[in-house]
Amino acid sequence: MLTPEDIKLLVSSGEGFNAEFKEKVPQKIKELNEEICAFANAAGGVVLIGIGDKNNIVGTDINNAKRSAIQNAIRDISPALFTLMYPVEVDEKNIWVIEVPAGTNKPYLLSGAIYLREGANTQKLTDFEEIRSFFQQSDRIYFDEIPCPEFNIETGVDADNFEEFRFEAKINPDIPTEQILKNLQIFEKENIVKRGGVLFFGKHPEKMFFQAITRCLRFKGRDKVHIIDDKIYGGTVYQQYKQAMEWLKDKMQVAYIIEGIGPRKEVWEIPLEVFKEAIINALSHRDYYEKGATIMVEVYDDRVEISNPGGLLPAVAKSFGTKSMSRNPLIFGLFTRMNLVEQVGSGVYRMRNLMLEANLPEPEYSMDGFFTIKFWKKKKIDDNGDVVENNTEKSDESSEKTVEKAIEKTAEKTVEKTVEKTVEKILSIIANNPQITQAELVEILGLTRRGIEWNLSKLKTKGIIQRIGPDKGGYWKILK
Repeated sequence: MLTPEDIKLLVSSGEGFNAEFKEKVPQKIKELNEEICAFANAAGGVVLIGIGDKNNIVGTDINNAKRSAIQNAIRDISPALFTLMYPVEVDEKNIWVIEVPAGTNKPYLLSGAIYLREGANTQKLTDFEEIRSFFQQSDRIYFDEIPCPEFNIETGVDADNFEEFRFEAKINPDIPTEQILKNLQIFEKENIVKRGGVLFFGKHPEKMFFQAITRCLRFKGRDKVHIIDDKIYGGTVYQQYKQAMEWLKDKMQVAYIIEGIGPRKEVWEIPLEVFKEAIINALSHRDYYEKGATIMVEVYDDRVEISNPGGLLPAVAKSFGTKSMSRNPLIFGLFTRMNLVEQVGSGVYRMRNLMLEANLPEPEYSMDGFFTIKFWKKKKIDDNGDVVENNTEKSDESSEKTVEKAIEKTAEKTVEKTVEKTVEKILSIIANNPQITQAELVEILGLTRRGIEWNLSKLKTKGIIQRIGPDKGGYWKILK
């Protein structure tokens, strides 16, 4: 049973894969039942009733009649599921707890439907064939839920990786590591860590699961003939995500837009955000039972492909882009805790929109055996710097020149725009203070002395300003 301290820790961590908060009992008790069924079909979890929308402890009262109604509703879940329901006093307020174990007779159905936990959300399946196919493919056991008795919790946790998780998940640094892992449902019975916990927090998990790596390849041209770079990244799944992103950034071209004296804006040939979505998707949803394949990140002259073993689950394939379902819900839930996953099921739309906003073709998907996403690079750019139709037939040399030309044009336009804005600022400053000195302009604008001298010289040559009197004691006069 949970203690007041346990509840405070859960509340401070927020809702997630294994925690659901309610301010009060819903009018339709079935809504509560759906969450309970979803926890049973995943790794278990806890429902806390009496927690406000802002994760604040508000408390609630549940009379005997309502309590009986909840317990009777739970009996509608099939097969029979044992849960614990009890009140805990926290800061002089009653919080009702419903503890749900990870079911041993999955799948659990409610009113003929199955509910699954995906991150901090609950998903519903209704078609029996989809349900049967999904659990057959998963062998009715998620890979990341299986206990890993050979993992030593005392020596096996990667401390740096765990601290990054704690920081990104906004978990109080004073909470002991073991307590956090317990609240995250990382442990199986007898404090044995699940495989998902090893993959997310363990030192070198690829030593236990050699298939749990990410391979990054750069090819010359548009096919797999000539390999320019080949990197294999191990470590925790979060470390693999970071390493793959850094590797991709090194392979992508970027232009810089400078506006005024503020920070420069980076414009990548493919938006980095789509890679984030695709890589986390691959790490969360890949089939870790498949030991003969790995996650692949492949960069060609005209595109980037990111693939992972295991095609889409049948239920997802029928509703691609609108329904999310993970082979590894524990791992997916931990990424969600780190705020690296946004609204569940929205990744496909988000990647599509990011590509279209960058004036690039929509991503292409392949789902046969491997789930592969293709991101095409820049469309063809004409002599005026305008984007026209995508041309994937152009040669490797012309492809590189096209991107280089686009970046050069962007740089030229950026320089022109920056000079114009700098001139405007200088004229504005002179208008307000004709006695301004070059040294003062350097300090105000953050430019070098040579840069100020160059701009003033240009303005004088064009007859826009004139210096009246000596350098010391004189003043500026605006002529135009």
